[in-house]
Amino acid sequence: MDWDAEVGRGREAVRMQAWTEAYDVLARADAAYPLEVHDVELYAEAADMLGRCDDAVGLLRRAYTAYAEAGIVGAALRCAYWLCKELAWGGEFAQSGAWLARARRLAATEPGCPECAYLLMLEAELHFRAGEPAEMLDSARRLAEAVSPGAEADLAAGTAMTLGLALVSNGQVGAGLAELDEAMVAVAGGGPSARCTGMIYCVVIGTCQDLQELRRAQEWSEALAEWCAAQPDFTGAYRGLCRVHRVALLQLGGAWPDAVREARLACAQLTAGYGGQAAGGAFYQLAELHRLRGDLAEAEQAYRDTLHHGWDAQPGLALLWLARGRREPATAAIRRALGETTQPMRRARLLPAAVEILLAESDGGGNEAARFADELEGIADARGAVALRAMAGQAGGAVRLAEGSAKDALPLLREAGRLWRELDVPYEAARVGVLIGLACRALGDEDSAGWELDSARRVFERLGAVPDVAQVDRLTGRGGAGDRHPKLSPRELEVVQLIARGRTNHAIAAELFLSEKTVARHISNIFGKLDVTSRTAAAAYAFEHGLVQRDTPA
Repeated sequence: MDWDAEVGRGREAVRMQAWTEAYDVLARADAAYPLEVHDVELYAEAADMLGRCDDAVGLLRRAYTAYAEAGIVGAALRCAYWLCKELAWGGEFAQSGAWLARARRLAATEPGCPECAYLLMLEAELHFRAGEPAEMLDSARRLAEAVSPGAEADLAAGTAMTLGLALVSNGQVGAGLAELDEAMVAVAGGGPSARCTGMIYCVVIGTCQDLQELRRAQEWSEALAEWCAAQPDFTGAYRGLCRVHRVALLQLGGAWPDAVREARLACAQLTAGYGGQAAGGAFYQLAELHRLRGDLAEAEQAYRDTLHHGWDAQPGLALLWLARGRREPATAAIRRALGETTQPMRRARLLPAAVEILLAESDGGGNEAARFADELEGIADARGAVALRAMAGQAGGAVRLAEGSAKDALPLLREAGRLWRELDVPYEAARVGVLIGLACRALGDEDSAGWELDSARRVFERLGAVPDVAQVDRLTGRGGAGDRHPKLSPRELEVVQLIARGRTNHAIAAELFLSEKTVARHISNIFGKLDVTSRTAAAAYAFEHGLVQRDTPA
């Protein structure tokens, strides 16, 4: 082996973000003769990007020790930052804290070292994890003061990310989003390392989703998808967490089969011993998709998995209980969840479900629902996000409709529907359409009600929202033998959509994580329900009845 040439190949593979090749080449070189410490860092990054947590931890310890013994304090502190992050991702918080303490002792020997700022970044993250926003902001501001304009790319981008998150956490949303955008500009320029880039994508997109800044989240998610596609063997924890964010956006955008597939991949990835804490978020998104598609037993199991991984299962679990007719447990759960938080954006996540559940109470929860709708409107007015305004209008319109004020409900509902369509969120737009149809009916305009309900039903049918299709059928008298379309199960709907897109049985099995035998059984059931005898006829039926949308030319 030409050792120097092999190490050169490994360095080039890292530069090209060919992580499997980088890892394998550097591992061979290291086995033949110990790598220089800089190359150990590169080896650790490749291990990180491949999801090899234990290897990454061992290599970062080795690099830290070598740098510290050589008196290269700045490089040692950089390694300490990523080592603490790796350990925390693996749930080893005590070890992470111990290494942070060791790094602080080293930093005290060279207090003017620019990389001491990495420890401030870790300090701010610890405050964030502990729910201490004011302390986080203090650390983030000291971090920003300590980082000079010429700082290394990871530190500069990480500082903007940390300050942005701290500002948002303290209610300074506009200033925080500006800092997060600055971090994303740095990422788009290609300066930061791959692991720093993955971290920043996840933090920024997740924060935008929490704030209901859906346009920003969608924009950065598209950029993330391109970045991930350029390095297909990137399977580290941030890839799993990025999948969780992507699932939420795919769900909102109506790409439910893709969302289910991504959710399952995220669950598998984040339960493989790396980033396990975030697995709860993946299971929650999977549970939500099952619930919306009417797979209630699968949804219940996924909510159980959500809780098992330490993630909050509300408001989805309460809505599952409502779907099963368990109104009292649903009401108790959503009231309890709201009683546990005063944080406005966390409440905004719960309030739409609270309005829906309370309006379903047979003994009247209208007054409480109205208060919650008003609260949501106040949050929307304060924050200004389009999605929050749509949520508030939808909730307020539902309350007024339940109160018998259909005329007052309609302007709110029409504006909410317009905003959801503007954001390209078809499911929520269709749910608003159902309310508009009911308002038209209450005002004696039955023909308009029929058109609104039929339009909503087509969207639900295309998405695979089986419970919502059934609700519209009940409202329009289509239930029973007079159904316009046969009832496909959510899984059968996925299969027929893929048939319509020209997928073979083998490709369908791979996409849906099924055996080809199971796919064949689903296709047989589909043929029987649709009364067709070929894949071509099934595809034609799917297109004709809006079960799948035709591709439009660019």
